[in-house]
Amino acid sequence: MDAMTRIEQSLGVAVACAEAPGAPPGLGAAIKHAVFPGGARVRPRLCLAVARACGEEDPEVTDAAAAAIELLHCASLVHDDLPCFDDATTRRGKPSVHCAFGERLAVLTGDALIVMSFETLGRAGQRAPARLPQLLVTISRSVGMPTGIVAGQAWECESGFSLAEYQRAKTGALFTAATMAGAVSAGSDPSPWRGLGDCLGEAYQVADDIRDVCGDAQEIGKPTGRDEALGRPSAVGQVGLAGAVARLERLVAGALDAIPACAGAPELRKLVLAEADRLRPRRLVRRVA
Repeated sequence: MDAMTRIEQSLGVAVACAEAPGAPPGLGAAIKHAVFPGGARVRPRLCLAVARACGEEDPEVTDAAAAAIELLHCASLVHDDLPCFDDATTRRGKPSVHCAFGERLAVLTGDALIVMSFETLGRAGQRAPARLPQLLVTISRSVGMPTGIVAGQAWECESGFSLAEYQRAKTGALFTAATMAGAVSAGSDPSPWRGLGDCLGEAYQVADDIRDVCGDAQEIGKPTGRDEALGRPSAVGQVGLAGAVARLERLVAGALDAIPACAGAPELRKLVLAEADRLRPRRLVRRVA
């Protein structure tokens, strides 16, 4: 079974619980809206690829880790789009959750997705109880304090902060969790996989900064120009457009170099290069070169 099928099936099982008889139908619909259809699912795909590279033994455990990471990502998007933060009207090419279902249900949707993530891990962890504690710690650190998604969002509430710390928490932490959780789910040491997650997370954020400045809102599925409008620091604001593009190229090269020696290295290189190709603004690169 290919990676995307595994991911969508695992997410479908998790979300089905929200639509069970007796559940509030509005919240169930909002949760489904937040998760499906998804984006590139790069974080769960990365988790599965690392697990395969580490000699995956139990696909169900890896699938649960990958789904948990994607559910947390979806939760962060729902909260990020709220009027009190980005006030974004679209996400993934459709109305954001607060626009489609109202602000109250959007807040609850993000909360429910966070709980659903750890419930998904807990159910699968019964198959590999010895690995569950490390999986829980690895993934929970990526969303909590002091350096997870919540911390990244909280930095936006401060009068001043480091761009590197902000982006590492808001975007990079979940990429690092994806690579390390993939190793843990396969019973391997996660430490060698941290560098790959760190590089990919920063690359993804730099690419997002670039697209926010010169991307097409319809193409990327969300509003552009939000960093400048909200007064947030970005790679483009820090080093300029050409500098940000150059930084993105360096980070992609760094991610390739960070892949540990293993049988699955060629597959991981293909994934990194394919994702870089998707994110790389080719027309812009030609213009600023």
